[in-house]
Amino acid sequence: MIPLKDNIKGRSFPFVNILLILLNGAIFYLEIRQPSPKALMAFLGQWSLVPGNLIRNPASEWIKILSSMFLHGGWMHFLGNMLYLWIFGDNVEDRMGHRRYLIFYLLVGSCAALSQVCLNPHSTLPLIGASGAIAGVMGAYFILFPKAKITALVPIWIFIRFIEIPAILFLGFWFLLQALQSWGSILNASAGGSEMGGVAWWAHAGGFLAGFLFVIPFKKR
Repeated sequence: MIPLKDNIKGRSFPFVNILLILLNGAIFYLEIRQPSPKALMAFLGQWSLVPGNLIRNPASEWIKILSSMFLHGGWMHFLGNMLYLWIFGDNVEDRMGHRRYLIFYLLVGSCAALSQVCLNPHSTLPLIGASGAIAGVMGAYFILFPKAKITALVPIWIFIRFIEIPAILFLGFWFLLQALQSWGSILNASAGGSEMGGVAWWAHAGGFLAGFLFVIPFKKR
């Protein structure tokens, strides 16, 4: 399912959410402007979060918890994340206020990254992307707007349909999928397999739960 819009109208201009999208876009532009694949890998290596490195050198690596959430692994990764942030972030910002929303975003993004680190502390795969922070925003949306309607593009066999889905079902299904994939990654690792395509499933699930838990303290009274 691909979300296209929701039916909640904000009461204030979401300039922090737009600023986050623009900042992600600017950094992604720096990525694609790297002169060679080697230069791109060096750029990503400098700013991405590697769990094993953080465990060994937390004093020098902690800043990458923040920097890694503004990196992306390609156009589809970037555009997909920004679509979700555009749809869900503006209303969460509206309910929290601009400054609280920015702090909340960075907090749940950090919790998402640390969830992946805790569950896979010896991994040498770099963590990049805004997915964990956006998952936290979705967790907050789940609490704040359970009766909202999400218009989503749903492929059914060879057909594509536009369906209006209650937010509680759309986000609940999304979280269930992340939780199942997270559990699958544990089973795969325990069987001696590799990490599942390098996708940080625990960061997604951990970010959603962080948003679910922190939304009430950050909500405007």
